[in-house]
Amino acid sequence: MIQIRQSKPFPFGYTPITTIDEVQHNTNMDFGILKFKKDGIEKNKEQKERAYLLIQGEVIFQWSNQSQVAKRENCFDEDPWVLHVPQNVEVTITGIKEGSEIAVIKTTNSKEFSAKLYTPQEVRSEQRGKGTMKETSTRTVRTVFDYSNAPYSNLVLGEVIDHPGKWSSYPPHYHPQPEIYFYKFYPDNGYGFAELGEEVLKVKNNDTVKILNNATHPQTTAPGYAMYYLWVIRHIDGNPYITPTFVPEHLWVTQPDAKIWPDK
Repeated sequence: MIQIRQSKPFPFGYTPITTIDEVQHNTNMDFGILKFKKDGIEKNKEQKERAYLLIQGEVIFQWSNQSQVAKRENCFDEDPWVLHVPQNVEVTITGIKEGSEIAVIKTTNSKEFSAKLYTPQEVRSEQRGKGTMKETSTRTVRTVFDYSNAPYSNLVLGEVIDHPGKWSSYPPHYHPQPEIYFYKFYPDNGYGFAELGEEVLKVKNNDTVKILNNATHPQTTAPGYAMYYLWVIRHIDGNPYITPTFVPEHLWVTQPDAKIWPDK
């Protein structure tokens, strides 16, 4: 399945959404949501690179004889905490606030690197599209790590806040590396649309979409609703993700002096 719908709130514990060994539409990543009861504890140690992104709530991260309390009121207004570890490093996470949610991403990676906890202050947050397209594609893009600051990783990880009634991931672009989008809406009964090449999907709160085979993937959200999506890209061996390829016929709209109707 390209789209995985989660029509009910996530149960406590770990809910797998994609797996690394899927026969069809394989992203080469494990992806799921870890939801905590108060004082609930989750431990993990395996031969995979792993990233733990706090979507909302309060938890204690423990790894490599280090410990840190991480708190995030919500994913729309605050930048994330992310614990990123190589294979065979044990991670323990304790829920402080009931209902805390963490996105878990795993993939194969034999490289050895130092585990790192990214604080919200270290996340690169920017307003993209600002000053162009009559502000119809102004959005907040947060990059936690990519090839520029974590070349040892097989992943690229970040978030987008799509402003109500506006577009993101625009102009249309594509790349051969597989990608996952995971969505939240505010209010949570909101919805939006995800382009996948010539197909368009209606996306709702807690949905997941897999982006494969060079499909273009702009997004838009309904007026009145903010859309959050976590995005994670899996590098292809020998072909890491650096930048996407934009569809050239639509690039003109990004020019500051572009004449767009009705001012054309």
